[in-house]
Amino acid sequence: MRSLLMATAISLAFSLFLTPVFLKVFRRIGWGQVIRTPEDIANPSHEAKRGTPTMGGVIFIVGTIVGYFAGSFFGGTTPALSAILVLWLMVGFGVVGFIDDYMKIRSQRSLGLSGWRKIVGQLLVLVPFGVVALNFPNRLGQYPASSYVSLFRDIPWLNLFAFGAVLGWILYLIWVSVIGVATSNSVNLTDGLDGLAAGAGVVVVGAYSLIAFWQFKQSCVGSLLVQAGCYEVREPLNLATVSAAFAGGLVGFLWWNAPKAKVFMGDVGSMAIGGVVTAMAILTRTELLLLIIAGIFVISSGSVILQRLYFKVTGGKRLFLMSPFHHHLEMRGWAEVTIVVRLWIIAGLLAVSAVGLFYVDWLVQA
Repeated sequence: MRSLLMATAISLAFSLFLTPVFLKVFRRIGWGQVIRTPEDIANPSHEAKRGTPTMGGVIFIVGTIVGYFAGSFFGGTTPALSAILVLWLMVGFGVVGFIDDYMKIRSQRSLGLSGWRKIVGQLLVLVPFGVVALNFPNRLGQYPASSYVSLFRDIPWLNLFAFGAVLGWILYLIWVSVIGVATSNSVNLTDGLDGLAAGAGVVVVGAYSLIAFWQFKQSCVGSLLVQAGCYEVREPLNLATVSAAFAGGLVGFLWWNAPKAKVFMGDVGSMAIGGVVTAMAILTRTELLLLIIAGIFVISSGSVILQRLYFKVTGGKRLFLMSPFHHHLEMRGWAEVTIVVRLWIIAGLLAVSAVGLFYVDWLVQA
């Protein structure tokens, strides 16, 4: 418990107090936001954000790493493989986003990596994650991930390896890749207004930290009497610690990212959030519950999908004035801060609902 609190506090302090230092460096090297011209975007008011320091996701990525390892050291715990896997997806996805951001800044255009190149980059991070997560058991025979599809815990009749090892590995890696690519790109689509993705990220990752901590308190390991409803999740306290550190780093960053933003997280930040959420969903074995916990991100990507489908089916008509959905609300005349706060509220309601359902499942199982 001390490790969790220390990691969160250190990561929070890092982002909160060192962001101005990072901003001076960002300005010096020319990391300013690139905005499309009014002819290319339906909301010209965003032009005022041109030049704001971007790639701020680097701040809370570094803060999370410092917070987690420092918290583990001062808390007297040892860094665990499960937490390292979370950091791997965070940093790996962050690198993909960093390349995308850097290409935009260098060319002074809003076009970075193409969609398929971005997906290839994500897969290069996801496949090693998936392989390691289903190997290297601890002394109790536990693996970081599971071969089963999960909701509140593994679903017994949805074993991806039911038809053999070769097909099982293919299905498992496809499943992990779908979760990772969909989640990271959904967060990326949500990052369109000051503080929206950061605030929603705090809520979603915070909910996962709470779930992991509950799994630690109700773990099947470490008790002489195995209780009904306990969890087989490996190293849940480390998962709670690393996700709490990330949430703390996001809170510190949000201080500077809230409207009117002094810094944008960029794709490096939004991709990193997607990486952490993906890893937590897989390693806490709550993959399908992700659709509710991270429902605010689902709304963003879902609105884009619906817009494109409706456009094709109706021969050119639009369902929304602009997608993702938060830009539709902008076009309807809503103030940016109003949209952000109300979507934070929705994110909170969805996350609380998911945690509540998770707890109800435990009550039924117990």
